Amino acid sequence: MTGTPAQSTQWMKYFNDIYGQAKPPVLGSFAVKEIEDKAREVMKDHLSAYMYTFGSAGTCSTDAANRRAFNRWKIVPAMLKDCTTRNVETTIFGKKFNAPLFIAPVGVQGILHADGELATARAAAACGVPYIMSSASSRSMEDIAKANGPNGQRWYQLYWPRSDEITISLLNRAKAAGFSALVITLDTMLLGWRPHDLDAAYIPFLYGVGIQVGLSDPVFMKRFGYEPVHEITKFPFEPEKIRNAALNEGDANARKAMQLGKDWLGETNSGSFKSWEDLQLIKDHWDGPIVLKGIQRVSDAEKAIDMGIHGIVVSNHGGRQIDGAIGSLDALAKIMRSQKVLDAQTKGDLTVLFDSGIRTGSDVIKAMALGAQGVLIARPYMYGLAIAGQAGVEQILMQTVADMHLTMGLCGYSDVNDIIGKRDELLEIVDDD
Repeated sequence: MTGTPAQSTQWMKYFNDIYGQAKPPVLGSFAVKEIEDKAREVMKDHLSAYMYTFGSAGTCSTDAANRRAFNRWKIVPAMLKDCTTRNVETTIFGKKFNAPLFIAPVGVQGILHADGELATARAAAACGVPYIMSSASSRSMEDIAKANGPNGQRWYQLYWPRSDEITISLLNRAKAAGFSALVITLDTMLLGWRPHDLDAAYIPFLYGVGIQVGLSDPVFMKRFGYEPVHEITKFPFEPEKIRNAALNEGDANARKAMQLGKDWLGETNSGSFKSWEDLQLIKDHWDGPIVLKGIQRVSDAEKAIDMGIHGIVVSNHGGRQIDGAIGSLDALAKIMRSQKVLDAQTKGDLTVLFDSGIRTGSDVIKAMALGAQGVLIARPYMYGLAIAGQAGVEQILMQTVADMHLTMGLCGYSDVNDIIGKRDELLEIVDDD
C-alpha cells in the first residue's frame, strides 16, 4: 500500500527549512540550555536585570523541583499508528488556537531589550500564538495591543490592585484594547523572598519601570493631578543613575518616577490579600472568561469550580514566590485526580492550563497528558528576547511547537486533543533520585 504524503504545516515547514536552508538559528542554537547561557552572556553588563527575570525565590529549590518533576514523568510511545497527518489546533473558551502554547505573562521585559513587550507581542502575532500581557509590563496595554495587531489573540493578566476603582479601570481598558480573557495572578499579593534581588536592592518598579500600565491609567494618575502617559522606557535600565538623579541632582522627572513607582507598587503588590469573596467584584465588571493563575492545591481548584470560575492555571510562578514548594507538574498530577475537576473539565465548565517549567515540546506533551488543555511558556522566550528581540522570541515559539508537533507523532498521536488526560497510556513515573 502506498503511504500518505507527508503533511505540510507552518510547523513542519519551519522544521524542514532548518535543514533545507542550512541557515544558523537566530539564537545560535536550538538547545535551550545553550540559549539560556547566551542570554546571560548578552546581559553580563546588566546581570541584575538578568537575575531579576530568571532568578527564583530562596534557594531556587522550587524552580529545581519544577524541572525534576518533568524529568520523573517519562513518555511511553506507541508504534505503528498513522500519524502522517497531525493536528495541533485546539479550542479554548470557544476560540480556536493554532497550538496549545501561550506566551506567559512576564513583567518588565524592557529591562532585557529596548523593544520590551512590543517585540514579544509582535512575535506572538507573527507565529499565531496567543499573548498574555503582564500587569507589570514596561509598556501600556494599549501600545501592546497595537503591537499585537488586530488579528492577535491576547489575554490580560491582572496583578489585583488594592483599590476597586483602579481594578475596574484596568478591566475596562483591557476589554477596550481587545484582551478577550482575564488571568488573575493569586500568588503575588506581595513579592517573594528573592536573595538575588535583595542583594542588589533591585526592584525596577521603584524606579518607574514596569509601572507603565499604571502611568497610562487615568484613574491612577488623576490621584496625583497628572494626565496618563504612554511611555517607552529607557534601555538599558540603570537604577543607580535614576536614584542619583532623583536624590542628589534634583531631577524632578526622576523624583516623580520614583514616587509614582512606589505608589503603583503599593497598589499591585501591597501586601493586602484578597479573598474568594472578593472575586465577585471582578465577575461584576468583566464579561469574558476569568482564569485564576497560581493554583497548586486540589481544594483551590475545586473552590474555583464552586465560584463559577472559567479556568485555572496550575502554576507556582516559576518558583519565584515560595521556596521549598511542590513542583508545578506534580501539583497538576494531583489536581487532575480530583473527580470534581475531571467532571467540570469534561462538561466544559473548567479549563485547565499549566505553567512553570516548560522548556521543550516534550514538556508540553507531558503536561497535556496529565490533563492540561494548554501550557504557558515563559523563561525560554525571555532568553530569546534578550538575545535577539522579536526574532529571538519567534524562534522559541516556533521551535517549541515544531518540537511538540514532531514528538506527538512519534508518540503515536495525530491530534493534540487526544493527548489530554492520557496519563495512564502515555506516561510512566520513574523516580531517578
